[in-house]
Amino acid sequence: MKNFLNLLIFTVLIGSTANAQETSFLSKFDAFFKKYVSDSKVNYDAIKNNPSELDEIIKLIATYELTKDENTNKAFLINAYNLLVIKGVSVKFPIKSPLDIPGFFDKITYTIASKKVTLNDIENKMLRAKYDDARLHFVLVCGANGCPPILPEAYLAKTLDDKLDQQTTKALNNPNFIKITGDKIQLSQIFEWYKEDFKNKEIEFINSFRENKLNPKSKFSYYPYDWSLNKK
Repeated sequence: MKNFLNLLIFTVLIGSTANAQETSFLSKFDAFFKKYVSDSKVNYDAIKNNPSELDEIIKLIATYELTKDENTNKAFLINAYNLLVIKGVSVKFPIKSPLDIPGFFDKITYTIASKKVTLNDIENKMLRAKYDDARLHFVLVCGANGCPPILPEAYLAKTLDDKLDQQTTKALNNPNFIKITGDKIQLSQIFEWYKEDFKNKEIEFINSFRENKLNPKSKFSYYPYDWSLNKK
């Protein structure tokens, strides 16, 4: 009985620590985005002039401890990716595109949960490789206007599944994202780059979120990705 009580107390303490950690991170994340993001655009000028708020969040990302709850980890990694993109852009701002920065996605490293990684590592090794979830492509924002819109709020573990559905639905019903002219269908290059994530069934995946379904037999092409910076 004593051992059981000790285990119960330990479990409660671990859970409380994880909740406190997440609350601290998310409260700062929310405050940052409410201040610097609007209409899916980032105010890089203001961030460049006052980097201390973002730097404080980057320190939290570096020392964050991943938990045993995978949904919490998944939400954290999405948030961290979006924040580190903004950090990478703000350091070199003004620029016209994240691609103006050599090695932006695959060479420049950041510390996340005490581990040195690139943005590509977060996306491909820590998220895509672990979670079989194509909806991730509609919440990870690479700093470009071709990306799905960035939200002025944190992704939370308890509402993550709903938010993933919400953002995917929003993108796939947006005529600027799925472009249809007569019988001509053009998709974002996201569907070209990550074919395997959509099981090579792009139209089937899209229709699972669209109000006006596409013809499953439709032929489609990909329009060029807009890499211009999502700056306000």
